[in-house]
Amino acid sequence: MSSPEGFLTEEQRALLRSMSFGNNSGSELTSPRSLVSDPPNKHGKNGSTANGKQDKRSHSGKLCRPKKGGAGGRGTWGSVLETGGEARVDRNDPNYDSEEEPYKLVTIPAAQSIQEYKNKVGQIVEEFFLTDNVAEAAADLRDLGSPMYHHYFVKKLISMSLDRHDREKEMAAVLLSSLYADVISSEQVLKGFARLVESADDLVIDIPDALDILALFTARAIVDDILPPSFLNSITKSLPEGAKGCEVIHLAEKRYLSPPLHAEIVERRWGGSTHTTVELVRSKISALLNEYIESGDKVEACRCIRELNVPFFHHEVVKRALILAMEKRNSEAQIFLLLNEAADEGLITSSQMSKGFTRLADAIDDLSLDILHAKELLSHLVSRAIKDGFLGAAYTIPVPPVKPKENGDEPVAPGLDQVAIFKQKAVAVIQEYFLSDDVGEVVRSLEDLSSPHLNAVFVKRVVTLAMDRKNREKEMASVLLSSLYAEAISVEDVAKAFLLLLGTADDTALDIPDAANELALFLARAVVDDILAPLDLEEIREQLKPDSLGSEIVNTARALLGARHAGERILRCWGGGSGWAVEDAKDKIVKLLEEFEAGGDVSEACRCIRDLDMPFFHHEVVKKALVMAMEKQNDNLLNLLQESSNEGLITLNQMLKGFSRVADSMDDLALDIPDAKDKFTRYVEKAKSQGWLMSTFTMGSKPQLLSSHDYVNGSS
Repeated sequence: MSSPEGFLTEEQRALLRSMSFGNNSGSELTSPRSLVSDPPNKHGKNGSTANGKQDKRSHSGKLCRPKKGGAGGRGTWGSVLETGGEARVDRNDPNYDSEEEPYKLVTIPAAQSIQEYKNKVGQIVEEFFLTDNVAEAAADLRDLGSPMYHHYFVKKLISMSLDRHDREKEMAAVLLSSLYADVISSEQVLKGFARLVESADDLVIDIPDALDILALFTARAIVDDILPPSFLNSITKSLPEGAKGCEVIHLAEKRYLSPPLHAEIVERRWGGSTHTTVELVRSKISALLNEYIESGDKVEACRCIRELNVPFFHHEVVKRALILAMEKRNSEAQIFLLLNEAADEGLITSSQMSKGFTRLADAIDDLSLDILHAKELLSHLVSRAIKDGFLGAAYTIPVPPVKPKENGDEPVAPGLDQVAIFKQKAVAVIQEYFLSDDVGEVVRSLEDLSSPHLNAVFVKRVVTLAMDRKNREKEMASVLLSSLYAEAISVEDVAKAFLLLLGTADDTALDIPDAANELALFLARAVVDDILAPLDLEEIREQLKPDSLGSEIVNTARALLGARHAGERILRCWGGGSGWAVEDAKDKIVKLLEEFEAGGDVSEACRCIRDLDMPFFHHEVVKKALVMAMEKQNDNLLNLLQESSNEGLITLNQMLKGFSRVADSMDDLALDIPDAKDKFTRYVEKAKSQGWLMSTFTMGSKPQLLSSHDYVNGSS
C-alpha cells in the first residue's frame, strides 16, 4: 500500500511527525479533509508555506506518486545498483556493449523516394522531346543523382515514346546511345530493358502495337552496341511461359536482326538519325562566323554555337574562326572577342580551344599555299590568345619530329618529314570517318593531302585502326576501301598495304590476339569486293617468307574464298551492315543493264544509274556493261556508256577505272569468252575515238608489286 506522504504538504507532514512522536504541544488535530487538500488561502497572500518553502504539488494536475521498484522517495535505500553518481561505461569491461555508449540522434532529410525520382525523370524526358538537347538531358540526369535508379530512366524514356511519333522514338534511341557508358552504366541499361520486356503484358493493353515497337527498340539497342546479343537468350529464360515479353524477343530476333541489311533497316526504321552530318555542321559554323563578322553580335553568335549542340565539335569553330582571322586581317579583333566570350561563358572548353589551335597548326602547310605568311600569323594568333587568357600558357605549336638524312650527317628541317605528317593527318581523317561514316569526306580529305605515293600507308592505317575496334568499324573500313578503290587509290596501293600488314603480322599479333584471323578476313573481303584479284593473293604470298605468319594468313584467306557460299559469308563476317549496300548496288547495276540490253531506253537507264546515288561506284557500271557486251555480243551497251559520259553522269576518271578493272580480269574472262581480248581491244579503240575514254589508257601488263623492304617509310 502506498504511503500517504505523497498526498501531504510539508506543513501536514510536520504535523504528522509531531503526532507520531507524541509531541502535541503547539499542535492541533486537523480534520482528515485538511490532510488531503490544502486550500490556497492557507499559505497566505503569496501562496507560500509557513516556512517559506515552495509547494511541491504538481502544477500539471497529475498526482506525484513515488516511482515503483523501491528506488525513490524519502526514507528509502534507493535502487540496488544506484552508486550515488552518474554511471560511466568502461570500454575495458568484458561485458562492454557499444550500444550503451551515449549517443545523439541527428535528424536528416529522408531519402528521395522512387516515386519522386520517376516524376523528375518524366520531366527530363518531356523536356528532351521538346528541345532534342542531348547534352542538357545528360546534365539533368547527372544532377538528379541516384545512378542505381537509372534503369527506371531507360524504361521511362522508351515507354513514353511508345505512343508518340517516329521522331520521338528515334530521339529516344539516339539519347540512350549517347548516354550509354558515359552517364548510364551497361548494367543499368540491361536492367532497364529487362524491366521493359517484363512489362510488355501491361503495355500492350494501352498500346496495341507495343510488342512490335519494343522489339524494334531492343534490336536497335543491339545494333547500337548498348545491349549484348546474349540479352535475347538470357531474358527469354527468365520470362514465364506465355508472357508477351517472349513475343517481343522473338520479333526482335526474327524480324529485325535476322534479315540481310538488318542494321541499316533498323537504323532507318524511324526515319534515320536525328543527328546532323559533319558536313552540315561545318557549313553552319562557316555561316554563323560570316554572319558574326557582318553583325558583330557576340551574344547571337554564342547562341548559334550553343544551338549547334555539338560540344565535342567546338574545335572546328575555333579552327574556322582562326582561319577567318588569317584570311581577313581586319576581323582578327572581332574573332578574338568572340573566342574570349565563348571561353568565359564555358561554351568552348579549354581542351576544345587547344584542339582547335592544334588542328590549325596541322593544316598550316596547306594554308600556306593560299594565305601569305600563314606560319607567322599562326604564331601571332597563339601569342595573342595566351595573352588574352583563353588559351593555356603552356600551349606550344606542335612541331613535326626532326628526321635525319639517310647518311646521318644532317637533320632534315622540321616540316619536310612528309611521311610522318601524312600519317598523323591520315589517323585524324580515319577516326573522323568512324564517327561520321562520310565516305565523301574521306575522299576529299585524301585528295587534299595530295600524297598519292603514300596511299598504301593510308590503306594500312585504315585496316590497323579498324582491327582494334568493334565489328561496326571493321565493316566501315571494308566499305571505305571499296569506295576509295574507285575514287582515290589503285589496286597497287591496296596490294602494297596488305603486303606491309602481312609483313608485320607477327608484331601486330602481340597487341591484337586475333590479328591473324581478322587480317585474313580483310584480305578475303578485298577479293570479294573486287578490289584485289585472286591472283594477287598468290603474288603477295610469294613475296613473304614461306613459314611466316603472313604466309599463313594468305593461305587462310584463300581457304575462306574457296568455301561454299564464300562471297555471302565473307560479306557478313562482321554482321553485314554497310557492306551489303555495295552488294545491293551491284545487283541493281546488273538488273538495269539487263533491262537496257533487252530493249530499254537510254534516258531511262541513265536515270536508273543516277538514282543509285553512288557516283564513286560508277566504275562498276562501266565494268559490268563491258563484260555484258562481250558475253551477249551487244554493242548497244557501249552507246549507253557514251551517253552517260556525254551527260557527265560517268566521269572520265570512273570510265578509266572501269576499263582498267576489265583489263585486270582479262585472264579470267578469257576462260569464258574466247575472243574477250579482241572484243575489249575494239571497245577501247571505239571509246578513245569517240572521246569518252582517255587516250592514255593502255592494256599493258600490271606492274609488279613492291616488297615490304622496298617500300620506304611504309612500315608503320
